[in-house]
Amino acid sequence: MTKPENTPRQIFNGIFDCWLCELNTILEQLVTAANSNNCNDNKGDSGSVLHLLIIQSIGHYEEYYKMKSDAEKGDIISLFAPAWLTSLEDASLWIAGWRPTTVIHLLYSKSAGIQLEASLANLIPLFTAGDLGDLNLIQLNRVEELQKKTVRAERRIGEKIAKVQESAADTSMVDLSNAISEMIREENEDGVMDHNGRVESMLEPKTGALEEVVHMADGLRMKTLKAVIEILTPIQGVYFLIAVAELRLRVHDWGLKRDGD
Repeated sequence: MTKPENTPRQIFNGIFDCWLCELNTILEQLVTAANSNNCNDNKGDSGSVLHLLIIQSIGHYEEYYKMKSDAEKGDIISLFAPAWLTSLEDASLWIAGWRPTTVIHLLYSKSAGIQLEASLANLIPLFTAGDLGDLNLIQLNRVEELQKKTVRAERRIGEKIAKVQESAADTSMVDLSNAISEMIREENEDGVMDHNGRVESMLEPKTGALEEVVHMADGLRMKTLKAVIEILTPIQGVYFLIAVAELRLRVHDWGLKRDGD
């Protein structure tokens, strides 16, 4: 008997751990580069290294969404309860992924925390210039504008997913549900089987709409991440990407521990 081929979702599930391992490797490289930058007087040389690491890190997240897009084909519903994520991660999902404004909140949390630590240390900086504690007023204004823009985009996408979800109880769904229920009560198995094609035809546009909304949400996630990086200096971008990777990896670890208990 020929062994059936794995679905795109199963393939993605199998390589997700590899993606996380690569993310951990990138994190180590980012930390090394940040430490080296603090000790390096020749900022010009280190700047090009930081820039390349930022490109590599962003590319790694883009690869994730490319693999995820492949997994969506023919199995979009499963992405709303992805097998490769833990229950803890599932609880934070917004349209099959993290909410785009999360990265902006992360930036605020990280920069505010550093500034507070410096203040508590009698205004002696704990980090060198270029870390997230020294965002200037222009940068903060740009981040605020980005947040407003992203919130508006989230709202538009949220309205679209709401319409798709509401369609679960539209007239066609209710009528077909009633018709099949009657056949089940009458033990008309042939009639139920005959309606399978009609069920698939009715669900197809709904799943297509779901796929479109997920693509929009994933696009906004990457767009927001890139927009934050564009606001930051190279060393700030490295520190920010360190925080993003650390949070991503640690939440996954915590989720695995909770699910294993």
